[in-house]
Amino acid sequence: MPNATPNASAEADHTLDWLPAEVAAFKTQPGPLLPLLHHIRDRLGHIPQRAVAIIAEGLQITRAEVHGVISFYHDFNIQPTGRNRLQICRAEACQARDGRSLEAYAQQTLGIDYHQTTADGEFTLEPVYCLGNCATGPAVRLNNHIHGRVTNSRLDALLDQAATRPLIIQEPDA
Repeated sequence: MPNATPNASAEADHTLDWLPAEVAAFKTQPGPLLPLLHHIRDRLGHIPQRAVAIIAEGLQITRAEVHGVISFYHDFNIQPTGRNRLQICRAEACQARDGRSLEAYAQQTLGIDYHQTTADGEFTLEPVYCLGNCATGPAVRLNNHIHGRVTNSRLDALLDQAATRPLIIQEPDA
């Protein structure tokens, strides 16, 4: 497997000219910050640091408030991630079901450690501390899907399936 490398975002070349209009649209909703952050993450794969000021100004909140929400939730990253995000539960219930062995296998298989992305930009590996799937550990979340009772061979199958799914690129509006 490839070694870790910083992941270059395809969106890095794009401006955020479209963002103020999106912020304005979300501002009319109750509690707009979380839905807006999810929208940006779904569109770009992360929340660019330069978006924080635009969001704060548009929602009339502080940059610290925006950054606090981004840093609190594991769903949000300010750095680009791989095309696929693999999160492995490190909570006690999953550890009791051989989660540490699964962690080591994933790291060896992908050739990366936690908080790293494969050189091909395909996978980012992240620790999480509960996926709410305690009865069926060890649990992983691959993109937006939680899987329980994950063995090494099941992880291989999940990674293969994720690596071969078609890439859908959503370009920002001009």
